[in-house]
Amino acid sequence: MKRLVLLRHGESAWNKENRFTGWTDIDLSERGIREATDAGKTLKKEGFHFKIAYTSYLTRAIRTLWLSLEQMDLIWIPVFKTWRLNEKHYGSLQGLNKSEMAEKYGDQQVLIWRRSYDIPPPPLEENDPRHSRFDLRYQDLKPSEIPSTESLKETVERIVPYWKSEMSGKLREHGEVLVAAHGNSLRGIVKYLKSIPDKDIVELNLPTGIPYVFEFDDDLNLKKDYFIGDPELIKKLMEEVANQGKRK
Repeated sequence: MKRLVLLRHGESAWNKENRFTGWTDIDLSERGIREATDAGKTLKKEGFHFKIAYTSYLTRAIRTLWLSLEQMDLIWIPVFKTWRLNEKHYGSLQGLNKSEMAEKYGDQQVLIWRRSYDIPPPPLEENDPRHSRFDLRYQDLKPSEIPSTESLKETVERIVPYWKSEMSGKLREHGEVLVAAHGNSLRGIVKYLKSIPDKDIVELNLPTGIPYVFEFDDDLNLKKDYFIGDPELIKKLMEEVANQGKRK
């Protein structure tokens, strides 16, 4: 049996403030630190012993991984960072409050920006100082690889090839792999692994800091998937995610 664990980062400072974050580099909140630490304790209790892990280029995911591995006494294992696991890019919405945008443009429009499969948010201007082309961590990327905005479809298109060419092979080799990343980048992986139709992926709400386990046979045929944790807490966290883009 092979086991893949997907871990959405703990609550970030902008999650707490209900802001669109995307590629903006925001750290964990105090709650997020607790969530990441608790995730590591849970995984250790459940007997996971990873030999390799993946994360994005963004601090909230990296720190979540560090804190989790620390609880498992695994901070020494190889960690691969890739921009392909970054959150979906929210364009010019980055930094804006989701509820305030819902008040201005309506719940449905914000839902489209957040969850539509193929409609991206309004893009950042190329000369906007928030644009990732000014960020040193992306200096080796081709200009075409640095987005000004992204739909979920485009996010999936940058993640799935990396899963096929890199991550799936490491899962075959090592048996257990941990991925600490973001709500939409992980939704892209889940969509691919479970063959979720485009129209249905909008309904998937990944809670922060809750390990999501996928079990495969030796040929990487998916056998089952499940969250580890208290069902009532998981339900509550999923509802929090679903309600972020609604008017107060």
